[in-house]
Amino acid sequence: MQTSSDRHEYPAHWEADVVLRDGGTARVRPITVDDAERLVSFYEQVSDESKYYRFFAPYPRLSAKDVHRFTHHDFVDRVGLAATIGGEFIATVRYDRIGAGGTPASAPADEAEVAFLVQDAHQGRGVASALLEHVAAVARERGIRRFAAEVLPANTKMIKVFMDAGYTQKRSFEDGVVRLEFDLEPTDRSLAVQYAREHRAEARSVQRLLQPGSVAVIGTGRTPGGVGRSILGNIRDAGYTGRLYAVNRALPEAQKELDGVPARRSVREIGGPVDLAVVTVPAEHVPEVVTECGEHGVQGLVVISAGYADSGPEGRERQRALVRHARTYGMRIIGPNAFGIINSSPQVRLNASLAPEMPRPGRIGLFAQSGAIGIALLSRLHRRGGGVTGVTGVSTFVSSGNRADVSGNDVLQYWYDDPETDVALMYLESIGNPRKFTRLARRTAAVKPLVVVQGARHGGVAPQGHAVRATRLPHATVSALLRQAGVIRVDTITDLVDAGLLLARQPLPAGPRVAILGNSESLGLLTYDVCLSEGLRPHSPLDLTTAASADDFHAALSRALADDTCDAVVVTAIPTVGEGSAGDAALATALRSAAAAEPGKPVLVVHVELGGLAEALSAATSTAPQATASTAPRAASSTREEPRSAAPAQRLPSAEASEGTHLIPAYPAAERAVRALAQAVAYAQWRRDAADPGKVPEYEDIDEKGAAGLIAGHLARGQGLTLGTQETCDLLGRYGIHVHRALPAPTPDDAVAAARTIGYPVALKATAPHLRHRADLGGVRLDLADEEQLRRAYAELTELFGKPQELRPVVQGMAPRGVDTVVRAVIDPAAGAVLSFGLAGAATQLLGDMAHRLIPVTDREATSLIRSIRTAPLLFGWRGSAPVDSSALEELLLRVSRLVDDHPEVVAVTLEPVVVAPRGLSVLGASVRLAPPPARDDLGPRTLPAY
Repeated sequence: MQTSSDRHEYPAHWEADVVLRDGGTARVRPITVDDAERLVSFYEQVSDESKYYRFFAPYPRLSAKDVHRFTHHDFVDRVGLAATIGGEFIATVRYDRIGAGGTPASAPADEAEVAFLVQDAHQGRGVASALLEHVAAVARERGIRRFAAEVLPANTKMIKVFMDAGYTQKRSFEDGVVRLEFDLEPTDRSLAVQYAREHRAEARSVQRLLQPGSVAVIGTGRTPGGVGRSILGNIRDAGYTGRLYAVNRALPEAQKELDGVPARRSVREIGGPVDLAVVTVPAEHVPEVVTECGEHGVQGLVVISAGYADSGPEGRERQRALVRHARTYGMRIIGPNAFGIINSSPQVRLNASLAPEMPRPGRIGLFAQSGAIGIALLSRLHRRGGGVTGVTGVSTFVSSGNRADVSGNDVLQYWYDDPETDVALMYLESIGNPRKFTRLARRTAAVKPLVVVQGARHGGVAPQGHAVRATRLPHATVSALLRQAGVIRVDTITDLVDAGLLLARQPLPAGPRVAILGNSESLGLLTYDVCLSEGLRPHSPLDLTTAASADDFHAALSRALADDTCDAVVVTAIPTVGEGSAGDAALATALRSAAAAEPGKPVLVVHVELGGLAEALSAATSTAPQATASTAPRAASSTREEPRSAAPAQRLPSAEASEGTHLIPAYPAAERAVRALAQAVAYAQWRRDAADPGKVPEYEDIDEKGAAGLIAGHLARGQGLTLGTQETCDLLGRYGIHVHRALPAPTPDDAVAAARTIGYPVALKATAPHLRHRADLGGVRLDLADEEQLRRAYAELTELFGKPQELRPVVQGMAPRGVDTVVRAVIDPAAGAVLSFGLAGAATQLLGDMAHRLIPVTDREATSLIRSIRTAPLLFGWRGSAPVDSSALEELLLRVSRLVDDHPEVVAVTLEPVVVAPRGLSVLGASVRLAPPPARDDLGPRTLPAY
């Protein structure tokens, strides 16, 4: 039992699970007085050399005084952390606060000495780097700003740990000892190092699950049938290249084989190592299985068993215990309630799932939180006919079930480096860490397409079994933020597969210009209309007539692909009477031949009941994207080039040409083909824009320090408050945001006095909550030129809406005429800081026409933000009106972004209305809410989600 030590209660929030460099996990926790025996046992397993490096002298054993010192901490000035596996120490770190002379000290001293000791068997796993992140976070929490460490020159591993951490540091050499001093404030480099380590560790942890050298299926029934026996058969029948074992405690002692697979009663009886265990026993027997696997050194678990958080509160606690139990032994879990995993690589051939058939090898990675949707995805991609027809291959498939441990974020980390995966398709029912997912998605989308469909969008609650943090953002806002990160957001499984097939088989289009050709005028016109609806720029359809031969199609497609005014081609085809499969094969050959000669532009086929053609078009088992030739001669090339806006097309990474084959996706409906093409066009544009994301500008008139002082003073009055009018104006003014002056008018005489102060003409506005921003209700009177008009308007307002105390009227100077807009910023606990923009009034309130960007916003993002709303033409001279000052509007957005980014205590800002005129703008209303900011786990040390 862990207890408190000298001065402070045990800091349970310092406990965390971390993924190490090799993909295993360890638990980091504070060292307490109860750890004396563990510490002694740990020290006995450390080599004499490592002990020498730690204490600068031979130190074979710890004295009783040492043990007391290293286990008794006050958790403020003296702190010790341990990394544990199986409950035993594998590494320790401690710091001691010191004063100017290096002697023990207390606050306000802000420097501490730090020292590590890592068991030799666990050196090289990144344990010290993980401990440094955690002890640095603890030190910052306790007011320590700088670490000092003394290291022997020969201890190069520890010197490297400190030097590679990315902190601002100073290095000196004196008396034969290297002294390192470094600030603990996170820097851009330290965060980059942390993210890179996180990526390597999490990718490796998934790799260990998907590329095991040996697999044990635990819970294989003695009689045919059942989940365990089925999965065992699926692994065997897929031709798994590693060692496979069947495990069932009920097997007779004499039975050593099951279905031709070595069989054992327990994992402990398996002579060699087991990398992956597939667990299918009932939930009540899983803890015993986890213990056996952990003691045997199993690296990961796929838990098919149900009866966890999917079954109610009792099951949810059982799930938490499962994760804690597995992590104790350094194991990661897919599931529970999982459908399974698949790796189609010829070097692995693992089908550890309930899917009876192994998908063909290909370039598409699949992730599904739902087993049912996973079945649908595999079926849709595997079969011929029905949906998008043709042969399609899968690289890897993961069904996470309740997603208790391994999540979509982990799989994204793996796919980013996986040379076998060119396109990632994900079905998500919840996003446990939107901030991290957005970061990983942006990085992944920069090198390979990521297509996402999200289920349970409108249910209001997360699916059973999914632990997710609450978000106040509407689904439409979350979708917009994902699109900003380069995610291709689609609404249905059909759209997911349609987009995936195009992106896996064809190059990215260089623009929205589409050529349409085919043997049906009606189908061509329908395709043309759909292109316009999807925002593409189609050429007039070319009708080849129903008499067109395969050679006619070849010639027309070749001309279209050679046309510099065309970025993509949609071919429409209807059956030719009497030709049958021979005609289909000839047409498919003609189309593939023409497309192969010009591989830089995508080609899609819309077919009507042409199963033979669709099959012929896709007559290859690979879905590898085709190489792009940017210049003549038009031959496939393996050279990778960065996309340019003027280039014929962008290529996906790993765009290796199939040997003599150019795969063309075929669609049974024009709208499906064009929708997939529109997604590819938008993604290609995002790739070009992402190459130059812009910058966050600096403004010399911003008073960041002054704003911080105001915020600290306001928060001293309370934990969360909405600022008053003058307080809001003062704070915004520190960032160069000036609110049009408004004076309260509780009586007609006060209104007249306010108007004299401001100067006529003025506006009289009711600011009561039910009337604010509701000009349609008559709560605003504009262009009041003199006292008589002002008094008359005041009387009308009070007669219509009630007493002045209820209306809260104000007098404000008239602003130049323009377009009323609204600017908002909010810090969401899950997604982070979000900047939103739209037109004020019905466009925003009724139609939800708002655009969103994650903060901090760059200058390019501000430019795109105001052009992203559907009503944007009203800002740029619609129907002959004067265009507004978009530069002033963009600057306002950037200043609001800077305010919220610099001061996370500003949890909400609303500027409404912002009247944007042809020259300049006027902020007529503003509100600011302050509160302690939500905790940001992306700035802290690496951790796995807590259970």
